[in-house]
Amino acid sequence: MQAYRTLEKRFARISDVESALGILNWDNDTIMPAGAAGQRAGQVATLSVIAHELMTGPDMPDLLQDASAAGDGLDAWQRANLAEMRRLHAHSSAVPADLVDAASRANSACERAWREARANSDFKALLPLLQEVLLRQRDVAQAKGAALGLAPYDALLDLYDPGNRMALIDPVFRDLAAGLPALLGQVLEHQSALPAPLPLQGPFPVELQTRLAARLMRAVGFDTGRGRLDTSTHPFCGGGNDDVRITTRYDEADFGSSLMGVLHETGHALYEQGRPREWLAQPAGRARGMTMHESQSLLIEMQACRSREFVEFLAPLVREAFDREGPEWQADNLHRRLTRVSPGFIRVDADEVTYPAHVLVRYRLETALIAGDLALADLPGAFDAGIRDLLGIVVPDDRRGCLQDIHWPAGLWGYFPTYTLGAITAAQLFEAARRAKPEIPARLVQGDFRPLLDWLRPNVHERGSSVGTAEIVRDATGFDLTASIYQRHLRRRYLDAA
Repeated sequence: MQAYRTLEKRFARISDVESALGILNWDNDTIMPAGAAGQRAGQVATLSVIAHELMTGPDMPDLLQDASAAGDGLDAWQRANLAEMRRLHAHSSAVPADLVDAASRANSACERAWREARANSDFKALLPLLQEVLLRQRDVAQAKGAALGLAPYDALLDLYDPGNRMALIDPVFRDLAAGLPALLGQVLEHQSALPAPLPLQGPFPVELQTRLAARLMRAVGFDTGRGRLDTSTHPFCGGGNDDVRITTRYDEADFGSSLMGVLHETGHALYEQGRPREWLAQPAGRARGMTMHESQSLLIEMQACRSREFVEFLAPLVREAFDREGPEWQADNLHRRLTRVSPGFIRVDADEVTYPAHVLVRYRLETALIAGDLALADLPGAFDAGIRDLLGIVVPDDRRGCLQDIHWPAGLWGYFPTYTLGAITAAQLFEAARRAKPEIPARLVQGDFRPLLDWLRPNVHERGSSVGTAEIVRDATGFDLTASIYQRHLRRRYLDAA
């Protein structure tokens, strides 16, 4: 057991470094003064290398081998922890330290420049820095692919979604792409026969939006003693162990976008705050990949908080927060607005029906870019063509096109498909939760998420990475992941609703 105990200590140190990186990255995206950017890039790169060196120390192969020899001396969680240690070590040892440093610096520089390029809708200004990020990501993909016996893109995907592969994703996404235009047409036709939502007149001051968001976060179950809400260019959930930071962005003409963004990120935060406490600093205690993580955010935002039941709870809070009255502020109208389907340009603001199109386009593009089948200079045109083909709208500028997301500038390649895979998972989990606890819908009317959380904690959150994604889904729902429940959910909500 000595080797295993040594590994536990090593990975606890790695967890501390990664938590520090999480806080530094949060600070970079929220309140860091611009003049500190150069030093911050160096700090992040240094800590990234330290974490890499801890993971790939020369004694690690022997420690992993000796710990494996412990065999029956390890319990189920320890065996799972050791398996995750081996997986993470394989990923890290495949990439030399100088490439870790170069990729980190490229990501930091490009992410900073992205903010201005996005604001100015200027892809050409970002192109040289984004090209450097892409080149480094290709290097990482090649190194990991060679070490792990995977195709380059699969090697990137495996870091975010362990065990997933393009061969598993492609058939699902082909089916979605084939049926999406027809489904969208049916939904828009059905929607046109219903009363149009009444407009909500602003402005909605940021201060009032923030208060409402904080109130709803607490209702959903967010522990404010172990996290906080701030503002950033792009909403995200980050931070470290027992210090979960979520952000949103505000529009004083539309409070709904920010509010749903907060609820989405709160879903991520609940997962982080619900991980098994005794394993927080160990690989087995980590969240189980980004498909599962996105399922938790989408389960809260889309499945629960856009339900008719939750809007019954939400409506009086909105009226109180903004001091408004009238039919447009009643639950019926608010629900029509929150479930309104309208093809748009911005992924994070997209409705459930059109959202998969945004992911399908990005997945096609990033796989082509990693493979070298698409020149980066051609990205804006290819992005615009993809959106036009699937959603039938013409992208007006790069700010609302290929520059809208932080993922590629920040080096998050292989992440995008997990959004739609997460939506599919969320539908299956939410259906299982309601089957196990039929009182969930009625309790949402009261703003009471405890029955839902009481089901999610043992079935998802507290399992950490002790088993794989497929096993979590199968154990929680009774069968393997299927897109049919997600498709049924979309038809029920958007075609069968009166």
